[in-house]
Amino acid sequence: MKKSLLLMSLGVIAFLTSYSQQIDTTKVLSLEEVVIKENNLLSEIERMPDMKENVIYAGKKTEVIQLDKINADLSTNNTRQVFAKVPGMSIWENDGSGIQAGVAARGLSPNRSWEFNVRQNGYDISSEVFGYPESYYTPPMEAMRKIEVIRGAASLQYGPQFGGVLNYQIKKGNPNKPISFETQETIGSYGLFNSYNAIGGTYKKLSYYGFIHQRAAEGWRKNSRYTIYTGYFSVNYQLTKKIKLEGEYTNMSYKSQQPGGLTDAQFDDNHRQSFRERNWFSAPFNVASLTIKYDISSSISIQIKSFTTIAERNSVGFTKAIIFKDSINPTTLEYNARQVDCDNYKNYGTEVRASVKYKFFGKENIFAGGLRAYSGNTKRNQLGAGTTGYNFDLTLTNPQYGRSLEFTTTNYAAFAENIFQIGNRLKVVPGIRFDYIENESEGYINTSQTGTINRNKKVRQILLYGIGSELKVTEKTNIYANYSLAYRPVTFSELTPSATTEIIDPNLKDASGFNADFGYRGSVKNYLSFDVGVFYLNYDNRIGTITQNGAPFKTNIGNSVSKGVESYIEINPIKIFTDNFKFGNISFFASNSLIDAKYVKWNNPAITSDPSKSIEGKRVENAPQYIHRYGATYYLKGFSATFQLSSVGDVFTDATNTETPNSTGTIGKLSGYEVMDASLSYRFMNHYNLKAGVNNILDEKYATRRASGYPGPGIMPGNVRTVFVSIGASF
Repeated sequence: MKKSLLLMSLGVIAFLTSYSQQIDTTKVLSLEEVVIKENNLLSEIERMPDMKENVIYAGKKTEVIQLDKINADLSTNNTRQVFAKVPGMSIWENDGSGIQAGVAARGLSPNRSWEFNVRQNGYDISSEVFGYPESYYTPPMEAMRKIEVIRGAASLQYGPQFGGVLNYQIKKGNPNKPISFETQETIGSYGLFNSYNAIGGTYKKLSYYGFIHQRAAEGWRKNSRYTIYTGYFSVNYQLTKKIKLEGEYTNMSYKSQQPGGLTDAQFDDNHRQSFRERNWFSAPFNVASLTIKYDISSSISIQIKSFTTIAERNSVGFTKAIIFKDSINPTTLEYNARQVDCDNYKNYGTEVRASVKYKFFGKENIFAGGLRAYSGNTKRNQLGAGTTGYNFDLTLTNPQYGRSLEFTTTNYAAFAENIFQIGNRLKVVPGIRFDYIENESEGYINTSQTGTINRNKKVRQILLYGIGSELKVTEKTNIYANYSLAYRPVTFSELTPSATTEIIDPNLKDASGFNADFGYRGSVKNYLSFDVGVFYLNYDNRIGTITQNGAPFKTNIGNSVSKGVESYIEINPIKIFTDNFKFGNISFFASNSLIDAKYVKWNNPAITSDPSKSIEGKRVENAPQYIHRYGATYYLKGFSATFQLSSVGDVFTDATNTETPNSTGTIGKLSGYEVMDASLSYRFMNHYNLKAGVNNILDEKYATRRASGYPGPGIMPGNVRTVFVSIGASF
């Protein structure tokens, strides 16, 4: 695969170089991206340009969060505050550590952001992008300069997902100094200590940036302490005027005690209690990339990005239902052995992206396309017999795991989009993508003879297409519309029977469907910013288990549709009248989403005669009917303060919309909630800053999710009131 990809890349470069010599022989100086701002107001949320790094974004719904311009608790990766101005973002909270971001949009599941294609600086960082797309690694927010959110239409450029793309952009070295330094030290409630230290700069043709990050706390719930360490280093070298090399490496490791879930009665009695003192989780992650950027001419550019993820997912604990107590064995006078689960991930990939600007009927058009090759390997060992102790310990008392599986994925893809400029106002952007995906699995799900899974291969060839458009209404506003197909490959857990009696449908299909957007966005002078639109998400071939011939049968159970309204409006009323007001300025924002997510088809033939048992017409699990966030920011010179209110509707946690919770707390309706946050910052003496804030001001008791398995089944309480104070400096 690597050899074929190298030959493919060289061929593309040779062709484009030859073509460029025919149309442009001028020398080009490669420059960093420059964002021109006409004012410094309402700039926390930006939009992606028509094209960036050979990827087309015209006609798509996009948001770019400027991390250095927002007041939020970055020390704990508080996603509720960071994504406040991105309408429709559903947030899962369960431990307050901020180690893993769980976000989703448009009624999809926020479980470790697995409905997004999650990337860092443009490359994959999930466990396995096709078979196990959960994100155990989230960069520290203090290290980010931007978070790019591209909704479902991104499937043509980035591949499998329904939610879109979430791309974390890490800071770069100061372009004006050979060496610069920044530090941010934070203390907070429940023993929080967060330390972020970074160094970077530019010397002649070399630019670099690196940071060391540490965060630790006892946690607001019993049995919820954690420690996390992250290190990162990048280097950029301008080899020639046209060729630039970039390399980066990230190492992250953490240990987190998992307090587990509660029954609803326990949650109502005391949501800070925990009955799981022996449960631990750890996920060491190593990710790296190497990028070559070649500006062949002023019209043609090519980028080759190779990346790898070598990581683990380790857990040890007692994970039976909460009604089964983690008790001491009366014979040994020790606790029973804990369960040990260990995953190992080794993923490698390369993406080649090229763009060509050309004239067509007197207008400049842009073609952007590319090729992708990817190989992923996951080794999954579960149900190991662990120790009887309390601390994080993956030692096995029996060398053989109860379940051992190995999955491999091979993916090749080709994709292309084109911006056609029609007249002076209209852009039309058709696109297409072809994916070849091959999955293999083997191993055993238990140690009996019937538990062996012989090597099983599944191959599919998937064609996606779509079209987008963008109409300029005024100089700063436009109407956008987009339609594109999307899909989600069958995951590893869906390819594997959970028990020896379960049967996998040999005709199991990948989830498929489409995303559609229509909206109006832009700004009015320097006092109003907005993006108001509607969406429609069709999700076919959802996978589940039904009973057939007296045995569990895993198959495609039905289809769902999510539709609704998303709006973001921010206004500075003072700027309507004057640009200079000696008492400062204040802006107000409203980020609203109305979501109607329901099942529209149910494929269980066993119950078609009893419509009352069908899920058709039921609400999709974990999909609130509304997500509203409101806020205000006051700023005067170096001081700014932000107040925010988050209001989220109730959710069902199963497809049958069970109202009354079960005895284990894994199923049942979760009530809606309202949470208020406040934060402030003060920059002084050019180099220093002071930040502080209160999260969940009124100490609201709420829950965003229920766990069915690890880290302990049951209702997972949302975060309580916490306070933080931070001081920083940059030189």
